[in-house]
Amino acid sequence: MRLLAAFATLLCVVGFTTGVSAHAALVAVEPASGSMLASAPKAVELRFNEAVTPGAIQLIDGAGRARDDARVSASGEAISVAMPPDLPQGTAVVSYRVISQDGHSVAGSVIFSIGMPTGTQPPANADRGLSALIWLARVGLYLGLFVGVGGVFFARWVAWSTTGMTIPRVALAIGIPSATASVGALGLDLLGLPPAALATAAPWKVAFATSAGPALLVAIAAMLLALMALRSAWYARALAIIALVGVGLSLAMTGHAATAPPEALTRPAIFLHGLGVTIWIGALAPLVALVSKPTSATLPVVNRFSRIAALAVGVLALTGLALAIVQLEKPVALVETRYGLILSIKLALVTGLLALAALNRFRLTPALARDESGTPALKRSILLEGAIALAILAVVAGWRFTPPPRTIIPETPLAIHIHSDKAMFQVLVSPGKPGVDDFVLQLMTGEATPLIAKEVTLTLSLPERGIEPMERGASLGPDGYWHVRKVELPFAGRWHVRIDALVTDFEKVTLEDELDLGLP
Repeated sequence: MRLLAAFATLLCVVGFTTGVSAHAALVAVEPASGSMLASAPKAVELRFNEAVTPGAIQLIDGAGRARDDARVSASGEAISVAMPPDLPQGTAVVSYRVISQDGHSVAGSVIFSIGMPTGTQPPANADRGLSALIWLARVGLYLGLFVGVGGVFFARWVAWSTTGMTIPRVALAIGIPSATASVGALGLDLLGLPPAALATAAPWKVAFATSAGPALLVAIAAMLLALMALRSAWYARALAIIALVGVGLSLAMTGHAATAPPEALTRPAIFLHGLGVTIWIGALAPLVALVSKPTSATLPVVNRFSRIAALAVGVLALTGLALAIVQLEKPVALVETRYGLILSIKLALVTGLLALAALNRFRLTPALARDESGTPALKRSILLEGAIALAILAVVAGWRFTPPPRTIIPETPLAIHIHSDKAMFQVLVSPGKPGVDDFVLQLMTGEATPLIAKEVTLTLSLPERGIEPMERGASLGPDGYWHVRKVELPFAGRWHVRIDALVTDFEKVTLEDELDLGLP
């Protein structure tokens, strides 16, 4: 027992000493993506909202050649990519793949042109086959943890029998290799490597350097302990409970939900949520086996589980609500973001699951207590619960590929400052990309006091694309700024901006500058 206690303590220490982590987002880049430069920059600077680790950084020059002479350095939230001195003219691309502290990769590209643009394109995104492997491995891992470990817990602590353990054994047999595959696939994703690289140490090394690597080790340990708990030994029940705790710890060590601030709330919430899911889902397969061949012990087992399930459902509801509030931040994210859509589908499936659980608890279980005629209906209901539970696991595995709304950084509008001896104009362009943009104009005198104008006009042109001046009138908003909304800017490039402010019937102030509009 001392050995078991020591192992449980180790799991707790590993589970709750993970550093602060979240999902990284790019917040600034210099030079701005889409810039047109007269000469090559000395370096491309990337700044994220948290400390990141470089994964794969690639430079493609204006001639379309992949370069291996760009030097990468990292310091906290910043990554610097030093440019080689012989960059040719044309459009260059810096593609990046960095590792955020929650163990997930963040990828993108920065594009800038030296002289005239060329047709250089960013490298293709990650292989869809790898994404499918990551998803399948995640589903297999969930099967091992929830169906496998949960089934063993049910056998040792609820049914007091190993009847119906075929499916949990199969789930554990799937879960352990799936966890191993998850480690390798994570490393491939972080480094942008092909599947053949699994034979090298690089993907495994980088995966274990993230919070996800140790979490997967804890998950594997939990599943191995569950297998050992199936043996008829005096310590089987202790192994089952430690395995159950290991499931919660593995989930609380990494991932979007567990690493969301405040971690003092989210880590315990995901831990308890994981325990509730494991206890509930793990019982379904053994229950089907029990009610298929009912005995005198079937009804007491069903009754015991009904009481435990009621507590598990309560914990799931409370922790799920807390985590959803933290991740979404506002209800509209349920339909406006991919993460929210996945959560919406999950909630719909969970509603069906709760309805079946209520049916079992308040109608079918009492019917089974009166006679055995309720057995087929109870069995069908539990089988349907199991099918919905599997659908939920398949759906939530998709969260691996989309960041939660709380991590999405609003795009910073482009800003230019135009000044002369008579006036200073501050111009904000949102979102600052080709398409439809909004302009906000702040007019000031040369002494930085508000400039009162009777009429303001914005004129835009893009000579390199043959776009002649487009004139739009601005309207004064209640905030004291002049606004020009829904301006069509179809192309990236260096747009010429002219602002005419009619101060009096006889005086007009005109300022001009260039606006570098990036790629969408």
